[in-house]
Amino acid sequence: MHTDPTFLTLAEASRLIATKVLSPVELTDACLARANDVDGALHSLITPTPERARIEARLAETQIMRDGPRSALHGIPYTLKDVYETAGVRTTGQSRLLADNVPGHDCHAQTALAGAGGVFLGKTTTWEFAHGGPSWDVVAPPAHNPWNIARHPAGSSSGSGAAIAAGLCLATMGTDTGGSIRMPAAACGIAGIKPTYGRVSRNGVLPNSFSHDHAGPMAWTTEDLAILLGVVAGHDPRDPASVDLPVPNYRAALNGDARGLVIGVPWHWLDEEVPLSPGNRRAFEAALEVLRGLGATLRPVTLPSLLEYNDAKRVIAMSELYAIHETDMRMRPDLFGASLRYRIICGAVLRAEDYIQAMRMRTRLAAAMQAVYQTVDLLAVPCTEPAGKLEPTSPHWMFEAPNYTTPFNSAGNPALSICNGYDDDGMPYSLQLAGRLFDEATVLRVGDAYEKATPWRQRRPDIASLSAQSAAALS
Repeated sequence: MHTDPTFLTLAEASRLIATKVLSPVELTDACLARANDVDGALHSLITPTPERARIEARLAETQIMRDGPRSALHGIPYTLKDVYETAGVRTTGQSRLLADNVPGHDCHAQTALAGAGGVFLGKTTTWEFAHGGPSWDVVAPPAHNPWNIARHPAGSSSGSGAAIAAGLCLATMGTDTGGSIRMPAAACGIAGIKPTYGRVSRNGVLPNSFSHDHAGPMAWTTEDLAILLGVVAGHDPRDPASVDLPVPNYRAALNGDARGLVIGVPWHWLDEEVPLSPGNRRAFEAALEVLRGLGATLRPVTLPSLLEYNDAKRVIAMSELYAIHETDMRMRPDLFGASLRYRIICGAVLRAEDYIQAMRMRTRLAAAMQAVYQTVDLLAVPCTEPAGKLEPTSPHWMFEAPNYTTPFNSAGNPALSICNGYDDDGMPYSLQLAGRLFDEATVLRVGDAYEKATPWRQRRPDIASLSAQSAAALS
């Protein structure tokens, strides 16, 4: 057990709370103290709710002492990306358009997490409307990476990734339209899963792209994700994309090995389209050897090009982004940050023909991916390169090169990002595992087995350094 309760995993903290070794009040106070200590440097929280958290922690403690925990999340501090609507707590989407927006209703995820007994610590920073960023001309400054505050935490679930890595909370929810859960998970060295499209309700989540948006959990380990996904997954008729399928016991699927599984590797993506840096290539190949040692069979596979997946998604997502924000762009364009305003305008020049052809192309690309899953159980690719410098960027950088995450949004398959080492500067590398539609259980099984076979979960950011930098930033 970590002597610092903020660096417990959700699963560890849950066991200690259940056996009354750890109090929800003690854990919540420790997380709030950590936020007070370091978030002046990280900017991971946009709307903290410390008074509410203390009330909920005391209630959880009373309930657990009397009746025992009602779920593995009972008494566990969590946050939500600031695109999740929360009754009585402002939801800004990091935009000046919604700077004072206080919803009257909770989103699906908040209802589920609160119902499981979680302790709500507040909202985490994001890119504007989960799309434009990093930006300094929006309602709050962007989050920084806790491994090195001069580096970015990726986006758009940036504050969520930073908060988990630095121990400000033990669980959080992000959203993912082209990699926005997995890229911050990769940059911050945590675990994050984009479930299958339709597995987790997006009811009450500010939209980015109707056809590509996914809601999913982020935490320190894959086991923690299995706990969280079990809470938030399931059919919700308020989300028209929600699928009515049974929710497996994800945690029960974590058997510690990958025996009997076939893992495909699209080497042509890595060798021909988006080559890896030498260090990232070594980390990826080493991770494949660990998976082989856990009993998996590795097999090269061929998929359509990354560029096709990325191009189809960009046309569709830009069209839908413009449809969502058209009225405000016409009436109040000055309230958008420059990065998002530029990207919305791109959607204005797309034709209906472009959108329809991109949707047809997406159907073909998704079918090609599902065909590959007839021969393999999982696909393994890196997630991204280690995080670079946090600085203003040209708003068109998003269109410059394809990435490894978008294909799984286009096809809808579940995809997990986990840490698979660190570079010479101490920044995390990342491994992405993607599975068949609605087979999150196998994805989580292999991710958990890999984490338990490797030492990467034992390493955390330097909190003393973050604290000193936070104090300097606030002085």
